[in-house]
Amino acid sequence: MNKKSFIPFVMRIIFLLFSLLTTTSVSAEDLSIRAKAAISVDYDTGKILYEQDSDKPMGIASTTKLISLYLVQKEVQDGKLTWDDEVPISKDVAKLSENLDLSNVPLSEDENYTVQELFEAAVIQSANAATIALAEKVAGSEEKFVDQMRKQVEDWGIVDAKIVNSTGLSNEYLGDNIYPGTTKKDENELSAKDLAIVTRNLLQDFPETLEVSRIPKKEFGTDTSTSFDMENFNKMLPGLPAEKEDVDGLKTGTTELAGACFVGTIEKDGNRIITVVLNATDHDEVENPLARFDETSKLMDYSFDHWKKETVLKANDPIPGMTSVDVPQGKQQTVPVVAQEEMSLWLPAGKTPEDVSYKTSLKNEEVQAPVKSGIKVGTVQAEIADDNLGYLDNKEAKKQSSSAIITSEGTEKANIFTTTWRNIKGFFSR
Repeated sequence: MNKKSFIPFVMRIIFLLFSLLTTTSVSAEDLSIRAKAAISVDYDTGKILYEQDSDKPMGIASTTKLISLYLVQKEVQDGKLTWDDEVPISKDVAKLSENLDLSNVPLSEDENYTVQELFEAAVIQSANAATIALAEKVAGSEEKFVDQMRKQVEDWGIVDAKIVNSTGLSNEYLGDNIYPGTTKKDENELSAKDLAIVTRNLLQDFPETLEVSRIPKKEFGTDTSTSFDMENFNKMLPGLPAEKEDVDGLKTGTTELAGACFVGTIEKDGNRIITVVLNATDHDEVENPLARFDETSKLMDYSFDHWKKETVLKANDPIPGMTSVDVPQGKQQTVPVVAQEEMSLWLPAGKTPEDVSYKTSLKNEEVQAPVKSGIKVGTVQAEIADDNLGYLDNKEAKKQSSSAIITSEGTEKANIFTTTWRNIKGFFSR
């Protein structure tokens, strides 16, 4: 936010040259991101690959719109809204869209805009008035939409969110249209980890968001009197000043409180990484306008260079340290066991599957005969020493790095003569 609606050609060339000179590959183990907070996570598992003050709530500016985009798409999914529905533009929204100091596309009360058009404007141009128009369409008012936003983040397990509007603007730009009980100085606040949770849920439930977020340029309102050439504020997209291969999203944000923020995502070698950079400390609109993208690039490179997702056990592999379980009353007194599901872990640089340890837990110390093949008798959890970063969701951690332990063979129950003889042998061997 707080940007002009276009970047002069000469300035873009300067941006490009600056990016080429400053963007380098990161290989240092002690990476430090020049920002107030940062995090990198694996989209698939929620594994945290890097974090820097990621639990501290702070201003998030227009990255707020990721929550709004989720709710709009949920409304479409639930059949309460269609992409072709027209969205009325209120007087206040039209007036806000005229503010050239904010990220906007021009909107008129007399024109017709579809949900799809306004959604694209919110993603590509970070259009604030367009976002509020969508909020009013979904909930009847921005106030009620904020209530939905607050409930949604709570449903995701985020308990320390401060949500006061749908856009991420400082309330001072909204005149008298601010959420009851808030002040004109209030802004939305989340932690970097919270934003990673928001983004992961958005992409899990609505991966088609990326079809819009990867668009570098597009005309808004083609058939209206307010047509506008949008250029994506994500300068890491193809053809833009901080272009980086395989980046396809997601959302910038800038206010005086939040600084320069960016939630990015990149897919490489079949793995998608989500990154969050809040308040890039080297950012300057003139001297260093690409700082947030430079730091994001370093964070992405570090994540792929210093972590590797490895299959540590395949389905039906024997479990290190536990090859069988006891079946005292069985014809065979032990049966072999294996992992039921494939198990994968993100391993840090220098670690291999041989460094993985396995923690097993059985339902019962002894398995009762008769036993069939494929019966679940416990669980196994894979762990790597010295990895304290954890996951966004502990439940997800157990799901991704654990498996059921199942029998790979069965055994019948021993007959009474066999069990009697075993008991006699056992008595005299005491």
